Amino acid sequence: MSSLEVSEEVRQYLKTPTFDNWQWEDAEIMVLLQVMYTDLDFISTFNIELDVLQQFLYEVYRRYNNIPFHNFKHCFCVTQMMYGLIWLTDLRSKIDSIDLLIMLTSAVCHDLDHTGYNNAYQINARTELALRYNDISPLENHHCAVAFEILEKSESNIFRNLPTEQYKRIREGIIKCILATDMTRHTEILNKFKAILPVFDFSNKDHRDVLMMIMIKVSDISNEARPMDVAEPWLDCLLQEFFNQSDMEKLEGLPVTPFMDRDKVTKPSSQTGFIRFVLFPLFIELANLFPCLEVRTDSINAVINEVIRKRVRETETHRERDRKRECV
Repeated sequence: MSSLEVSEEVRQYLKTPTFDNWQWEDAEIMVLLQVMYTDLDFISTFNIELDVLQQFLYEVYRRYNNIPFHNFKHCFCVTQMMYGLIWLTDLRSKIDSIDLLIMLTSAVCHDLDHTGYNNAYQINARTELALRYNDISPLENHHCAVAFEILEKSESNIFRNLPTEQYKRIREGIIKCILATDMTRHTEILNKFKAILPVFDFSNKDHRDVLMMIMIKVSDISNEARPMDVAEPWLDCLLQEFFNQSDMEKLEGLPVTPFMDRDKVTKPSSQTGFIRFVLFPLFIELANLFPCLEVRTDSINAVINEVIRKRVRETETHRERDRKRECV
C-alpha cells in the first residue's frame, strides 16, 4: 500500500483525535506517516524525495525498541495527535510550514531508541546515557542524537535539499521540541506558556517556540484524551513498563520510583492524578489559545469522572475482599 492508495475517508479520519491506532499494522502505520508529510504539503514545499522519506521512516521504525510502551506505535500515536491538532487548530494559516515540519518530525523522533527505563533510573543506575549527558535529560538528549544520526545519512535525510540556514533552523527546533518532553521540565514550560498567553503573538518566534514545545508535550501525553477503548490498552502498556522498571530498581538496590511500584499502584489511581494534575492543565491552557479544543477538555473531564467511578468500585471490591479474609 502506498500513500496514494489511502482512501479519502481514512485521510480525514487520520486528522481526528479519535483515531484508533490499534486497528493498524506497523507497515500500514508507515504509510499513514507518509500521508501526513504529503497532505501537509511538505513533499513539495521542502523538495522531499519520496524514496528518501520512506527510508527515513524505515530507519525511524528500526530505531524504536520492542518494549511495552515507548515503541513505534507510541511514536505513531504522538505524531498522529500532533497532526490532528495541526488541522484542528488551523495552524497552517498561523505559522510557517517549516515550523509545522519541525513539529511533526519532532513527534516522529521524540522517543527514538527509548530503553523502557526513565531518566531517574538512568541517573541512579549511572548508565552510559547518564554519564554521556551528565545526568541532564539523558533520554531526551539520546533521542535527539539518534534522530540526527538517521538524518546524517544522505539516503534518509529528508532535509538534504534544503539550504544550510533552513537546516540549522530545523535542527534547532527539533532539539528544542524533543528536550521539552522531559517531564522534569513540565512546570517550567507550562508556566512560560501561561505567562505569554495574554499577549500571544504568532509572529513572535519566542512565542512560537514555546507553543511548539507545548504542542509536543500535549501530543506526547494525550492518550487519555482519546476514546476510552483506545486509551485503556495504552495505560496497560505504560504500567507494564513502569513495573518492569520498579522490579529492576528493587533488584539492583536503587531507589524505587513510587508511581511505578507494582505493590502500590493501581490503574485508576495512576490515571486520576496524572489526568487531573498534568494532562488537564495542559489542555486547558492550550484551549485558551485555541477555543476549538474545549471539546477535548470536556472529553478529558468525562474520562476523569469515569476513572474516579472505577476507583471507587475498585476500592469497594478490595474492602469486601479484606472483610471476607478477616472472617476466615
